[in-house]
Amino acid sequence: MQGATFRIEPGERVLLLGASGAGKSTLLHGLAGVLGGADEGESHGTLLIDGADPVAVRGRAGLVLQDPDSQVILARVGDDVAFGCENLGVPRDEIWRRVREALDATGLDVDLQHPTARLSGGQKQRLALAGVTAMRPGLLLLDEPTANLDPAGVIEVRDAVDRVVARTGATLVVVEHRVDVWLPVVDRVIVLGRDGVVADGPPERVLAASGADLAREGVWIPGHAPRVPQPGGAVPGETLLRATDLAVGRVRGSAVRTGIDLGIPAGVVTAVTGPNGVGKSTLGLTLAGLLPPIRGEVAASGSLAGGAGPAPIRWTSKQLLTRIGTVFQDPEHQLLGKTVREELEIGPRALGLGPGDIADRVDDLLDRLRLRRLEKANPYTLSGGEKRRLTVAAALATRPRVLILDEPTFGQDARTWAELATMLAGLAAAGSAVVAITHDEALIDALGASRIALAGVPA
Repeated sequence: MQGATFRIEPGERVLLLGASGAGKSTLLHGLAGVLGGADEGESHGTLLIDGADPVAVRGRAGLVLQDPDSQVILARVGDDVAFGCENLGVPRDEIWRRVREALDATGLDVDLQHPTARLSGGQKQRLALAGVTAMRPGLLLLDEPTANLDPAGVIEVRDAVDRVVARTGATLVVVEHRVDVWLPVVDRVIVLGRDGVVADGPPERVLAASGADLAREGVWIPGHAPRVPQPGGAVPGETLLRATDLAVGRVRGSAVRTGIDLGIPAGVVTAVTGPNGVGKSTLGLTLAGLLPPIRGEVAASGSLAGGAGPAPIRWTSKQLLTRIGTVFQDPEHQLLGKTVREELEIGPRALGLGPGDIADRVDDLLDRLRLRRLEKANPYTLSGGEKRRLTVAAALATRPRVLILDEPTFGQDARTWAELATMLAGLAAAGSAVVAITHDEALIDALGASRIALAGVPA
C-alpha cells in the first residue's frame, strides 16, 4: 500500500476494508508501533497517534490479532489480563481493579484462577480483548478478530467490542473481510487499495456508491456474493480413510473427543464443523497421520496406503507427501522456505522430482493462487490471506490423494475465496478426497460438501 491519506477523529468506529494484500494488517501494526524499523522494510510519509510516532506512545494503542491461541500468555485468566498492565508499570491495586472491570466489560464471566487452556476460541478472543482493555488504550485495533471463530463466537466477540468501546470511548479500527458482521457497530468505512484510499465515508454511502466496484476488487460486500461453479452432483467414491471408535487428543492419555466413527471418501468435499474447542483440529491432525490416536484407529484403504501399511501415523514423511497433505490452521506453523518459490519447491524436491517437473508444478501453483508477484518474497512478510494461499499451494505441490485443510478460507477476500473454493471443487471432481475443517457455511454450501458435525461437550 502507498499514498494513503486519512484522519481518524477520537471516538470514531472505523471498518478498514480492502482486497487481500492491500496493506490493512500492516497499517494496524504501524499504528500499534510494532511494525519494525527501517531495517525491516520501507515506509514513506507520516503515521501519527495524537501527533506522535506510534513507537513513542506504545500502550496508547492496543492490538488484538486474529488467532486467539497466539495471544494467550499465562496459565490463569486473571494473570493473563494483568500482564499488559504490569508491563506498563500500573500499581498493583490498580491492576486488579482494571482486570475485573475489563473482564466485566468483555463479558468473560469466569474466575480469575480459571485455566486459560480451558477457554473456548471465543472466550480466548475475549480474553485478549480484556487484556488490551485493561491497559486503557485510546485506540483499539482489531485485525480480523473473528476469523477462526464459530458463528456464536463471532457475535460474542463483536458484542464485547461494542461494549468496551461504549464504556471507554476508545477509537476503534477493525479489519475484517466480512462486512455484514461489523456494520451494526461502526460509523465509518475506509477502503484501501494498492495506491491508497479508494473509498471513505459512512457505511451506507460507501456501500451504495461503490459496493459493486469494491466487490469486483474482492471486498466482501453484502448482496455481492462471489460466484463459484456449482458441483455437478458429485458421487462419493472409495473410502480412502476410515476412523473406528477413535479417541483424539494432543496429550497422550487425555482425549478431547471419543467414539468417532467416520469415513473419508474420494471424489467429494467433507466438511468438519462444530463449535470452537470440540476437537475439530485435533481430529484433522489425527486423520492426517500427524497425531497418534488415543484409542481406536485410523486406517487407510489399500489403494491409498500402497506398500506403506494401513496406519498413517506409522508412515514416513515421504510416504505422507503423496498420500495425505495437511494445511494447518496457523500458516506460520508450516513455513520453511526463504522465498515463496522455495516454499513450493520443498515437497516436490523431497519426492526426488527433476528440476523441470518441479518448475512446472511451482509455476502452475503460483499462477492459480495469485502468488506470482510474491515468488521472491520471504513467506513471513506475506499477509495472513497470502500465507494461507501459500500453505494450500505447498500442500498441492505434492499432489496428495487426500487433502486436509484447517480453516482454508480465513483471511481471504471474496475473489481469492472463490478461487480457493473452485480449486477444492476441482480437486474433488478429479478424484481426491478433500476434508475442510471450517466454520465457513458459504464454503460448505458452494462446494456441496457432506458434513461431519462435532457438537455438544467434548470428552
